[in-house]
Amino acid sequence: MAARRESSLRARPADTLDKQAAAAEMESLREEIRHHDYLYYVKNAPEISDAEYDKRFSRLQALEDAFPDLRTEDSPTQRIGAAPVGTLRKARHAAPMLSLQAVREQADIESFLKTARKAAGGEKPGYVLEPKFDGFSVELVYEKGRLVRGVTRGDGETGEDITHNLRTVRALPLVLQGDAPPHSLSVRGEVLMPRQAFQALNKARLERGDEAFANPRNAAAGMMRQLDPGKVAGRRLDIFCYDILDSSDEPLPSQTETLASLAAWGLKTCPLNDAADTIAAIRRYHDRLAEQRETLEYEVDGMVVKADSRDVREALGVRARSPRWAIAWKFAPRQEVTTLEDIVVQVGRSGILTPVALLAPVDVGGVTVSRATLHNADEIKRKDLRVGDTVRVIRAGDVIPEISERLSRPGKKQGKPFAMPERCPACGAKVVREGAYFRCEAGLSCPAQLVGRIRHFAQREAMNIDGLGEKTAAQLVSRGLIADLADLYTLKPADVQTLEGFGKKSAQQLYDAIQNAKTPRLDRFLHALGIPRTGRRTARLVARELGSLDAVQKASRKALAALPGIGDETAAALHHFFRQEENRDVLQRMRRAGVKVGEMAGREAGRQPLKGKTFVLSGQLARFTRNEAKDRIETLGGRATSSVSGETDYLVRGESPGSKLDEAEQQAVEILDEQAFLKLIGEA
Repeated sequence: MAARRESSLRARPADTLDKQAAAAEMESLREEIRHHDYLYYVKNAPEISDAEYDKRFSRLQALEDAFPDLRTEDSPTQRIGAAPVGTLRKARHAAPMLSLQAVREQADIESFLKTARKAAGGEKPGYVLEPKFDGFSVELVYEKGRLVRGVTRGDGETGEDITHNLRTVRALPLVLQGDAPPHSLSVRGEVLMPRQAFQALNKARLERGDEAFANPRNAAAGMMRQLDPGKVAGRRLDIFCYDILDSSDEPLPSQTETLASLAAWGLKTCPLNDAADTIAAIRRYHDRLAEQRETLEYEVDGMVVKADSRDVREALGVRARSPRWAIAWKFAPRQEVTTLEDIVVQVGRSGILTPVALLAPVDVGGVTVSRATLHNADEIKRKDLRVGDTVRVIRAGDVIPEISERLSRPGKKQGKPFAMPERCPACGAKVVREGAYFRCEAGLSCPAQLVGRIRHFAQREAMNIDGLGEKTAAQLVSRGLIADLADLYTLKPADVQTLEGFGKKSAQQLYDAIQNAKTPRLDRFLHALGIPRTGRRTARLVARELGSLDAVQKASRKALAALPGIGDETAAALHHFFRQEENRDVLQRMRRAGVKVGEMAGREAGRQPLKGKTFVLSGQLARFTRNEAKDRIETLGGRATSSVSGETDYLVRGESPGSKLDEAEQQAVEILDEQAFLKLIGEA
């Protein structure tokens, strides 16, 4: 190895080598890099520095670029080089992947030991003890020592082929070590996400406006089922192997030898594995592992007891879904009390920054909780919450996770006090304080606000863009197709067709829906922009009074505050929104893309045919949704209420009216069918 290392560092330029010399050096480098990967990711005992490793890796890449026909699929450079797959194909397992019977009481373990001893002919059998990882189970298939397939557990008989993602897990060898691994080998393992990596992933997701994963298992499963391996690479996933499902060699006589063989072939096994032959020793392992649980690098929710001898296993047999020769002794679930591992700031659609607690996953009322709202900076200060604290978690109203209190730990020093950031964690824009809350000033150009803004912009009560939901909006943003709302109008059908779930026809339909949303009414457009404190009613009031987008943009804060129904805070929010350079740029690019906001002067603002009239709606209308009809009534000066009273002037009857129709008839309220209503508002 030393000679190879020296020659790598003094290597000639790749393009000056002949093919034979290049092939020999490539194979030497691959072997060397695999060796160092094994030492680093499996044994946690690196021999060389990262810089020295990078030199070898870069040299191999240069050689493969110069001689692409000599590049191999199992080369270390190809771990993240696979192309995205179109779908996850089904694959049948070499042998059933059974689940484990899980118990919580020592009496159940004692019963298991009694059954195992009976199967051993009265002799006391030995047992292998292993942590029960809370991970994602997979099958690994090797042919001639090379990884050819990786499959999810699925239903135990058939899973999904995720080879393209498993190849990115650096602890997993693409080529087995040892002198004589089996010609064909099927291994069971558990893909894990370290707790620190899990919290970092959730922090990044929350900061860009995505939902956090509930626990590391869900995060690992989500990563493994990605279609694009480029999104999995670098996620710090790990794997432990613990069983042989099938092999071309003779079955090994014990679990102890199975684990030793897996390790000899370069597959990572857990260093916490142990052996025992009495209930007392098993109990000690269980208690010791439970005590270490909070400090382990991975989530562990119990231990597994396995009969060591293959003969005893065969005598015990299997049930329909689980083996009789193994049992899981689970820990008591974490109930309410857990560790506050980090505080991350999430940016919402309106730009409000909300602190969120990232917790060690804890069971609260039967639900696994890994995050909790902290409301605002004042709430954190009031409860004196800091990273590293032990806290009690409740579900407010039995729904929303919340930290109820910090539990004091005598002798343990608290971490640093939390402070809200001065810059937006998503875009770097200045953060301003408004009362108890903090807001990002970037508005329409902040990426963390963008997915929510797109969803809001496309709502039926706003721009009414059919087919533009949360999943589509998230893809548009994550793939860099949209940086702000104006970019919606520059999308092409071919861009949309690249999104998951879209074909040629559906891509054209979404494109058409966006293009058809270029002539909105002023109040709808103001509402669609998601301006703080500006909902549908406020947008309608402003539009009705000022009439045009230009007038709204030019209005002073004082003029806005003077409008009926508009207070000082709403006026300040409107004025600030239209004074921000980023927002003005987005609006200008919308105009250049062909967006023409309809004015509401004259017909809409000046004519108020329904002024002073009160309406109640009952039944389904053909022309409008319920909200659209209310919107139209209020735009023309009327008032829409939900119940019939002495003040009701009209009841508008649609298809299948309810009890409101009877009430209207009893109170002699004038009843309009849809055609009469359209005539009244001038749209017959």
